[in-house]
Amino acid sequence: MAEIIRSGKPLDESSKVAIMIHGRGANASSILGLKQYLNLDEFALLAPQAPGGTWYPYSFIAPDSNNEPAFSNSIEIINKVVQDLFDKGLRSDQIYFIGFSQGACLSLEYASQNAKKYGGVIAFTGGLIGEKLNPAKYKGDFLGTPVFIGSSLKDMHVPLSRIEASAELIKNLGAEVKTLFFADTQHTIRQEEIDWVNKNILK
Repeated sequence: MAEIIRSGKPLDESSKVAIMIHGRGANASSILGLKQYLNLDEFALLAPQAPGGTWYPYSFIAPDSNNEPAFSNSIEIINKVVQDLFDKGLRSDQIYFIGFSQGACLSLEYASQNAKKYGGVIAFTGGLIGEKLNPAKYKGDFLGTPVFIGSSLKDMHVPLSRIEASAELIKNLGAEVKTLFFADTQHTIRQEEIDWVNKNILK
């Protein structure tokens, strides 16, 4: 089982839990730093640590086999966190996913493979994973779950075309999808994204 860093309110004192998924080369502690900017005071925070600091070795749009078995193992790490929350009596609509970059891709991918009514899915620069999008991989119904994806129009790692195709597929699974795109070329999280998420999902 992957190491999980916990922060925020104790699980037994909180009605909302955020699973926070870090990017490539970062760590669980770094993604928890977002609690300074996001409205997470009432949340229990769980941040799993990727083995070796990466959830999968190559680009998220590389041939699928190139990222195995790391990709499947990473999906299972997130699944174990979610199943543990269900075992503790939490409902899916009390669970939120927050990720940046590689962690954003993994957040979208896990939630879409297991679509149900979540509290929200917040993807700071990410899209669904795979050399080609395969709608058959995704099942369930988001039942109006708010999903946010923000990114540069010309991000060096995440093509705009993949974000747009991901948003459409996620919308077709029943989510309320919001995308925000920016003219800069930075691979980062912008204040405008923070503001939108705080006002509309983490309210």
